[in-house]
Amino acid sequence: MSADPGFSVVLPCFNEVEAIEESVRGLVRVLEGRAPFEIIVVDDGSTDGSGAILDRLETSQGLGQLRVVHHDVNTGYGSAIKTGIRRARSDVIVITDADGTYPNERIPDLLAELESADMVVGARVGEGVQYSVIRRIPKVFLQSYTSWLVGRKIPDMNSGLRAFKAAVAMRYFRVLPDGFSLTTTITVAMMRAGYDVRFLPISYARRIGRSRIRPIRDTLGFVQLILRTGMYFAPLRVLLPLVWLLSMVFLGSLGYDVLVLRDLTDKTVLLLLFTLNTALFALLADMIDKRS
Repeated sequence: MSADPGFSVVLPCFNEVEAIEESVRGLVRVLEGRAPFEIIVVDDGSTDGSGAILDRLETSQGLGQLRVVHHDVNTGYGSAIKTGIRRARSDVIVITDADGTYPNERIPDLLAELESADMVVGARVGEGVQYSVIRRIPKVFLQSYTSWLVGRKIPDMNSGLRAFKAAVAMRYFRVLPDGFSLTTTITVAMMRAGYDVRFLPISYARRIGRSRIRPIRDTLGFVQLILRTGMYFAPLRVLLPLVWLLSMVFLGSLGYDVLVLRDLTDKTVLLLLFTLNTALFALLADMIDKRS
């Protein structure tokens, strides 16, 4: 293994016994002959035998670029990514999935674009994209929402195939979640901070093995992600529409009190206080966001 790899590929793995060996060997085939690289597979507490396969691959001939890290228990996709970044020996990080969905042959294209950017995302808008309807519906809404947060169209905010600088990503480790929303969070964080984030169209295949979509739990996580992402990185943009709405309701109530009731009611006073408190909270949240 090279003492100084040109880039590190981080591959999180949780119960991917059907796909992990081909994913690792496929990565090596795609990247062989290019700049020195390492592949860091983080086995995130797999219980289906994936860990044993990875241990065997780590000692196989021709896979000297492979390093395997084991989590004792499942800690989440985002946690596995952060572990891989911490263990990487290069500042250039590529992340991809172990389920065979992403076209890893496009990694050289992402790396070439990264030479003049801070992060390059493989946007799943190219030809041959196979995406389930269950995942497509919330994705459309979240995409529009995150685009509004950053003030720029985002074609794919949570793609798991991307390249970025480790030093930049580690600045946000304290707010990057341990779950699947890590990719969305780092996209919004870097774009709100003014980093150069670019998107390259890629294809997307159906996963190998069983899908882990859980409709109720994933929907609740989706709502939590929307609220947290907005308040973390654009609190004023999230809260100002609420302030304007409350202001309109207050003015309507005040007009009714003055013109119809000829009196100032407690309801109107409470609306005024609620509007002022929300406005002050929005300004305070924005100040905290700017300072941090």
